[in-house]
Formats: sequence, C-alpha cells, structure tokens
Amino acid sequence: MATKKSKSVGLDSNALPPGTAPYDPLDLKTLATSMAKVVLEQPVHPLTKVPVFEGAGVYIIYYTGNYEPYKSIAQGNRGRKWKQPIYVGEAARKGARKGGVLAEGPAGKVLFQRLKNHADSIRNTQNLKPEDFYCRYLPLKDFFIPLCESLLIDRYTPIWNKVIDGFGNKVVGAGREEKQQKSMWDVLHPGRFGAAAKANKKYPTAEAVLDKLQKFYAGKRVQLIPTADAVSAAEEDGEKV
Repeated sequence: MATKKSKSVGLDSNALPPGTAPYDPLDLKTLATSMAKVVLEQPVHPLTKVPVFEGAGVYIIYYTGNYEPYKSIAQGNRGRKWKQPIYVGEAARKGARKGGVLAEGPAGKVLFQRLKNHADSIRNTQNLKPEDFYCRYLPLKDFFIPLCESLLIDRYTPIWNKVIDGFGNKVVGAGREEKQQKSMWDVLHPGRFGAAAKANKKYPTAEAVLDKLQKFYAGKRVQLIPTADAVSAAEEDGEKV
C-alpha cells in the first residue's frame, strides 16, 4: 500500500524579508523619549538646596547668572522657563557598571551626592556662583540611565557636555595634578579643588576656550564632543567629580 508523503513543515512563510530591521521587543528610542518627558516634568530646585534623597539616575543643570559668555543660556532659563540646560549628567549605583545592568544592591544617595559635588565644584571657581544654578533630576533603574542621558544631551546640546569638556571630571588626587592636562572647563573656570594642573595643549587659555564657544554660538563649525564620549566619561567617573 502506498504511503502518503508527509508535508514538510518549515518557517519560510514567516521569514522576515531581507533588509528588515532586527526584532526589538522594546523600542529604545520610544522608551528614551518617554523617560526624558518625565525628567522634564520634575520640579526644579536650586543646586545648593537639593533635598536629600535616595537613588541613582539622571539630572539636568540650568544656569541663570550674569557670566557674559553664558548670557544666551541664562536668558533662556530666567523666569522659570528652563529652556536650555548647561549640563546633563547621571549618577549610577556604585558597582552597577562592573556588575552589569541587572546587578542588584542599594543605590544609596549617589544622585544626591553627585549634585552636591557639582555645587561644590562651582562654589570653588573664581567666576561662577552656585546660587545661579538650578537642577531637576529623576531616579532611574541602571539600564535606562545612559539611554535617557544620551537623548537629553542630543536634544539640547548642553555646552558643558558638547562644547566645553571637563565639568564632570573626577578629582585627580593629591600629587597627580601636575601630570594631567587641565580640562577646558577648568581652564575657563579655575579654582576647583583637585583639578588637573598641567597646561591644556589645545586650549591653554580661557580666551581659546571662549573662541570655540563663540564660534559655536555663531553657528560655525567646531569640533563637538560626541555624545557617546560624554556619556561614557560620566559612567567612568560615577558619583565622583
């Protein structure tokens, strides 16, 4: 008796056509946009009067003072308009980067401490006043922190992230100051405790830093800091300044 051939079962009918984007169960761009929206809905606090709180996450810093090179930024933020951040940053839970995004453990006050350290850095400069700075922040799960930070940096192009590097740098440490170059931020705003002291080869003077900033304001081509570099620098520094 002749046997009936069994019909082969395959997945060809369900195969994705060539060139189709890989399957993504969670669209990261949509998630980042949603998180950024929540960050921007958070209350704004004076940088020197942030209430003590627990958690890791992202934050935005605004400037409202009279330092002439930042005049346009300040004007966008006065009257509680908060249109132009001067810096976007993050503070990750201690050990999260080494342990992976699913690492467990208490976050502690890393985000609060990060903001406090920034206020101290500004307080020690010769030409900035901490009372001219404000911030908003949002505690987040570790996995989402760099994603949200990256979107905010790309959206606003804060000058301390994309034009003038170094605000988020960690303290160099005693005895090492003369071995490392000053950041652009420390060249423009001298006085920060523990900052590198060796002359910056490309931007040795405040005038050189301001020349780049003025070209940026004028819409001329300047070398911007890649967002990925700004985010990775913050990750390496953790809650240090």
